[in-house]
Amino acid sequence: MMSKKNINRSVFTFVAGVTLAAALASCGGSETPTTPTAATTPAATGTTAAKEPAKEPAKAPSNLTGNVTLDGSSTVAPVSKAVAEEFAKGNPGVKVPVGTSGTGGGFKKFCAGDIDISNASRPIKKKEEEDCAKNGVEFVEIPVAIDGLTVVVNKENTFAKCLTVAELKTMWSPEAQGTITNWNQIRPSFPDAKLALFGAGADSGTFDYFTEAINGKSKVSRTDYQPSEDDNIIVKGVQGDKNALGFFGVAYFEENAKALTAVEIDGGAGCVAPTAENINTGKYTPLSRPLLIYINKKSYARPEVKAFVDFYVTNKNKLAKEVGYVALPSEAEPLIADRIKTGKTGSTFHDAKAGTPIVDLLKK
Repeated sequence: MMSKKNINRSVFTFVAGVTLAAALASCGGSETPTTPTAATTPAATGTTAAKEPAKEPAKAPSNLTGNVTLDGSSTVAPVSKAVAEEFAKGNPGVKVPVGTSGTGGGFKKFCAGDIDISNASRPIKKKEEEDCAKNGVEFVEIPVAIDGLTVVVNKENTFAKCLTVAELKTMWSPEAQGTITNWNQIRPSFPDAKLALFGAGADSGTFDYFTEAINGKSKVSRTDYQPSEDDNIIVKGVQGDKNALGFFGVAYFEENAKALTAVEIDGGAGCVAPTAENINTGKYTPLSRPLLIYINKKSYARPEVKAFVDFYVTNKNKLAKEVGYVALPSEAEPLIADRIKTGKTGSTFHDAKAGTPIVDLLKK
């Protein structure tokens, strides 16, 4: 699995019409240029090449002021918080609070015009699009990373190393409520031990995506489990019960890999672990998904919001990997840039079939 920085560092992205770039400058007054010509290469001159490339000089902090407000998915929050933290270093006058009310909660605020950017672990729904339209909120939809929903068990669980999608459905379907209560009901070879379930709350995009992928329809699930919009609570719940099982984004598993065990998933082609390679290639199915942000087009006209979005898009791949997610394919970058440049509004991700390549969705 990939390594990452602590996601709690103060706790399907947008490229602006122009990119943030700084001119490279030489560190010394009379040094050889950083990029040698044929006449100045060591082979041509007999000199020794510099061991260190010229460094970019530090920039002075910007004079921007204001607030950029984000809310929504707790799964996307680690990326947005990491971006906000880095952005603040060069823009100390801009405050960027990041809320975690869940994807559904974020869209409620976003479509009411109360926040600038909505973090979402699932695409916007048709009803939410209609709510935005009623309130005159036009938005640009940008994927920022790829996630693999990770099913986890307690470290003392040595038997549930791999589960099929059918077994997960047996566990999480509405029909399981009050009837599927022990592990040996999932598979006869499992122990006769009480099953304790922890998962995302009903306002979470993670809940929507998981239930659709496993049960065939969004929000269709048993309700006799311990729900929470806060993934850290789910982590603690599974840690505290040797017979527990839960699910959340892969970044939260990476943060707690020493305390929890990730279950491999058999989507029909054998057991597959939620590694970066398996998630990016789509092999980890059906639980790989895009993570997105939605930006209010009117908000983007404000210089502080525009600067933050530009920075987000420029740095998203690096920071997404650092917090445990998978970076978008390189083919997605020019398509994201074009969405921002042209101000393309609306969603091409809603109602997309699970497993549809992100690049194909961006081309729509």
